[in-house]
This record gives sequence, C-alpha cells and structure tokens, in this order.
Amino acid sequence: MKFAFLLYEGMTAMDLIGPHEILSRLPGAESYRVGLNKGSVRTDSGIELLADSTLSEMTEADILLIPGAGTATTLGSFPEILEWVRLIHQKSVWTTSVCTGSLILGAAGVLKGKRATSHWAAIERLEKWGAVPVKERVVEDGKILTAAGVSAGIDMALTLASKLCSDQVAQAMQLAIEYDPRPPFDSGSPEKVSPLVVELLKAKMSAGFENG
Repeated sequence: MKFAFLLYEGMTAMDLIGPHEILSRLPGAESYRVGLNKGSVRTDSGIELLADSTLSEMTEADILLIPGAGTATTLGSFPEILEWVRLIHQKSVWTTSVCTGSLILGAAGVLKGKRATSHWAAIERLEKWGAVPVKERVVEDGKILTAAGVSAGIDMALTLASKLCSDQVAQAMQLAIEYDPRPPFDSGSPEKVSPLVVELLKAKMSAGFENG
C-alpha cells in the first residue's frame, strides 16, 4: 500500500504526525511525504518536517492524506497542489483529511455532494464547495474519510487501519501508541465549554481562517 502524505508550509504538525504513526506501521505500508519541493517544511508551531518526494514524482497512491492548517484555504494560491490532489484522488483507494485539510479537498473539487467534517470553527465553510457538513469526529462517504479537529486524525487513522487490515490490527496499533485519552478537562468541543472560552478561541483563530 502506498501512502501519500501532503506537506506544505504552515500546516499543523499533529494533523500528519498522529495518523502517520499509525498508518506508516501497517503491514505492507510504503509512506511518502510529498511537498512542492523536497526538503524542510515548517509547520505552524515551528516544527520542521521533511518532504522526501515532490508532487511530480508522486503520480498515484493508494491512500492520500491531507493535513490542515489555520490558513489551509490559502492553498488556493497553489493550483499545482490542488491539481495534484485531484490527480491522486482519481485512483486512490481512500482519500482522507484531518481538521481543515477537508477545506483543501473541497477547494480541489472532490467533496461536491459528499458528507464531510472539519474543525468545528471552520466546518460550515465546507458548504462553499458543495459538501454537506457533518459534526462528527470521523465521517465516511464513499472512499473519502474526513476527521474533525487535529486530534481526531488519530481516530480517523485507526478507523482506516481497521478497513485496510482488520479490527485486530487497528486495536493493536491503538495499544501500541497507548491511545487511551483521559484529558484533565471535558472541554474538547464547543458544546462542552463556556461561551467565553469559545469566543476567546474564535478571536484568536479568526486571523487564520479569514482567507477561507
């Protein structure tokens, strides 16, 4: 199985790292980190990742994964990336995204009429590309799997692992990364936290989404 993970400047590292830890370890997995150019890609938190393949070198893959970013929709300024997403999607077995990566799928034109999710602060923007926003942690529609905000990428990857291999393999991967979350606060969705916290975060994030 050939996995293509898109890398681009300003992306959110955990959108890729979480799923990558699971999917790259599946039996028979061949993982490629694909960027406009080979070399270092700086994420929105300052972590640098390494693209080992270029768009032109990767013309097909079994699984495509698109990570998100606060400025994900600015990739509309890079038509070669959107064209590449369309190209890989044509022959992929699964096309996936994490967080606002679904906005990139939308901009590439592959979500029209499809149910999809995204980060809660950006999910309604999916309608711009004809998608049907669904407020769930992982949404499957045909061969498209989309995950909600950042950490939901792990849920999506485990779901995909069960489909590609088996429930037992997915469960083994979950145990391997000891994914047994017990957060100190029950504030992982806007419905569970005070309106003040929601508004504070929206104000902080607005600059990143304003180009969408």
